[in-house]
Amino acid sequence: MRGRLATLASVALFASGSACAMNTPESSPSGCRVIGGELLPPESGGADALCKAITTAAARQAPGLGYDIEVRVMPRSRLTASVTMSDGRKLPDQSFVRMDKPLSSGAFERFAATIAAELAKAGSNKS
Repeated sequence: MRGRLATLASVALFASGSACAMNTPESSPSGCRVIGGELLPPESGGADALCKAITTAAARQAPGLGYDIEVRVMPRSRLTASVTMSDGRKLPDQSFVRMDKPLSSGAFERFAATIAAELAKAGSNKS
């Protein structure tokens, strides 16, 4: 019985935290999803490192802007990203190709900087 009560309390706490996050203003935490992350080299840090690079670059170049991003890992060391601002605007798709070496954390940072620059530009053009 005690185990069930603890589980129910955990679910209630999680649900209340999720509901709160859904109702926050535009400066809410942004979402990042990587599709095909298993194609990333393990030494790159994987999907978590890619999303962390994007989040860090966006916080630096476009603070306070909310967005959702979907990154697709393609064969031959190629990344594509679809970015939607929290106000519903879609940014131009971003693409990154690394021909000479496998994808790495440095490559993630360069890709993230490009995405963050587009976010900053879109944020300054907000009507």
